[in-house]
Amino acid sequence: MVTLQNAENALKTVYLGTMTDLLNTKVNPLLAKIEQTSADVWGKEIRTAARFGVNGGIGAGDEDGDLPTAYSNNYLQFVTTLKNLYGQIEISDKAIRASKDGSGAFTDLLNAELEGLLTASKFNLGRMLYGDGSGRLAIVSSCSDGVVLCDSVRNIIEGLVIDVYSVSGSKKGTVRVKYVDRAAKKIKTDGNIVYNSGDNLYVQGSRDKEITGIGALFDNNSESIYGVNKSEHPFLTPYSKNVNGAIDEIILQEAIDSLENNAGSTVDYIACSQEAKYSYIDYMSSYKRNIDVMELEGGFKTLSYNGLPLVYDRFVPEGCIYLLNTKSFKLHQLCDWRFLETENGKILRQNQGKPTYTATLVKYCDLICQKPNGQALLWGIRRS
Repeated sequence: MVTLQNAENALKTVYLGTMTDLLNTKVNPLLAKIEQTSADVWGKEIRTAARFGVNGGIGAGDEDGDLPTAYSNNYLQFVTTLKNLYGQIEISDKAIRASKDGSGAFTDLLNAELEGLLTASKFNLGRMLYGDGSGRLAIVSSCSDGVVLCDSVRNIIEGLVIDVYSVSGSKKGTVRVKYVDRAAKKIKTDGNIVYNSGDNLYVQGSRDKEITGIGALFDNNSESIYGVNKSEHPFLTPYSKNVNGAIDEIILQEAIDSLENNAGSTVDYIACSQEAKYSYIDYMSSYKRNIDVMELEGGFKTLSYNGLPLVYDRFVPEGCIYLLNTKSFKLHQLCDWRFLETENGKILRQNQGKPTYTATLVKYCDLICQKPNGQALLWGIRRS
C-alpha cells in the first residue's frame, strides 16, 4: 500500500540520486562539462586562490654566478557568497490516495513530478549559467493594452513568475507570464501592474541572488568581480570583439589564438546564439563545406568547429558567441542536491491550508572562473 511514508522513502532512497544526476548532467551541456566541487567553501562563502602570470624565479646567468632569485606565484583571492538554488516537487493528497493500491500508478506520479522539475530546471539553470547573477530577465520598452514589449524575451517562458521593478529600483509587484510572442518580443502577464519604459523584470525573489554566470565576466558596468577590482588587475578582463557583421573562420580562429597566446588558455567549448549559429551555417554553405556534428557528454548533439563543440543555447545573448575554456570554471558547492528536512527528518510538508504536499530540493553553490582573461566573447554577429 502506498502511504505518505512510502512516498518519502522513495524520494530519499530511489529518486534523489536519479534527480541529482539528471540535474547535474542532463539539463545543460555546459553545466555537464563544469567540475563541481566542495573545495574552498568556508561557512557561507567561497574563498579560492586564482593564480595569474608566471613564477618569477627564472633567469640565465654565469657558470659560477648567482642563481636567479626565487619568487612565488602570483595569486588573487576570489570571494563570493554561496547562492541558494531551489527546486519544488508537489504531490496532492488525492493523487497519493488514488494510487495507494498500485505501486505502478504511484511511480508514474513521481516520474511525472520529476519530469516537470527537470523541465523547469533546464530552463532556470541554463539561464543562470549565461546570466550575470542579477536575475534580470528583460527590460520593458513599452506597454500597450496590457501587452509588454521587451528588449529580449529569450529568458522568459509561459508560466514563469516574475517580479517587476521600476527604474528607481522599487518593486511594483509580482505577476505570472500568460504568453510570450517571441517573434515580436512581447509578453502578457496577469495582474494589474502598470508597466513603464525601463522597468526591469526578474525571476520571483531572485534579484541579485543568482549564481555568478558567464555574463558577469563581460559586464562592463561592474567595477569588480569575485570581490576584486577589475581596473587594478587586467587579467580579469576577458577578450571581447564587436564583429559587426557575419561570422567566419578567421574571426573565430583569431579569438582562439589570442586566448592561447596571451592567456595560455585552450578553448574547448563554443556557445552561440541562434543568429550566430545561422551566420556560421551560412558561411560554411557559401563555400559548399560540410558542417560536422559531434555528441557531448550527457547525450547532447551539436555542431563542431575544428573539433570543438559549437553549441546553440537559447540563453546566449542575441548575436553573440562565447569561446570558453571550461576547465577554468568550477561550481563550488556546500553539498550536492538535497531535500530540505524538518526537525523530524520529514521531507514532504503539507502546504498550509491546502491538501497538497511539497518536497524541496536545495543546493548551495556559486560558479567561479579561475581565468577570466582566458574566455572570449564575439558580439554584433548578423547573417550576411
